[in-house]
Amino acid sequence: MKALLLAAGFGKRLRPVTNEIPKCLVLIKDKPLLEYWLEELQRINIDKIVVNTHYLSEQVDNYISHSEVALKLLQDRRLEVRYEPVLLGTAATVRENYDVLKGDKLLLIHADNWCRCSISEFINYHNNERPEKTVMTMMTFKTESPSQCGIIEIDKQGVLVDFHEKVENPPSDLANGAVYMLEPEVVALISQQSEVVDISTQLIPKFIGKIATWENKGIHRDIGTVEMLKLAQND
Repeated sequence: MKALLLAAGFGKRLRPVTNEIPKCLVLIKDKPLLEYWLEELQRINIDKIVVNTHYLSEQVDNYISHSEVALKLLQDRRLEVRYEPVLLGTAATVRENYDVLKGDKLLLIHADNWCRCSISEFINYHNNERPEKTVMTMMTFKTESPSQCGIIEIDKQGVLVDFHEKVENPPSDLANGAVYMLEPEVVALISQQSEVVDISTQLIPKFIGKIATWENKGIHRDIGTVEMLKLAQND
């Protein structure tokens, strides 16, 4: 299994914090957000980890060159950092890195998520417990701000039946956590469809009825605003 950590964005909603630091390097307690993810992916023995960069990429490179966990992953040839001269979009980044990601299951992560749960249980659910005919598993969480999130509707088996991306008066508080497990066929499909640039708005609608869900009942926060960053730091 391989993992793609999306860490290239501008973090515009988190300004002024992100005027001088990329969102993936904001500190939770005493460690960058990205380091928590690398530690977790090392712990569960992911075979290959790709981190994409763009905004303030030199800071991410500097962090990688001084991080004990990152250096160990590099030494083991399990980590690869790929710079995007032009910000591509979430699905387009999968396509751009298909040479590394093809042929295996993919753990796709937005690195600006503050996520405290058992990733191993999430992966086990996808591999062994998800409903038949589903080819993706989406991590979900209960949000206090439904209008600011991608809200989902599911059937009795937990399969996605509808999706509402940041709308007023959404039908529930169950949100897309932007952490996914993708079967190789989904990764291959992304590689073939150049018109699909974004996972949330363009890929997910194509797979309604084929996406399983797994609720993170621990901590899950999108570090998208200063207020949310403060809440995460207090966790």
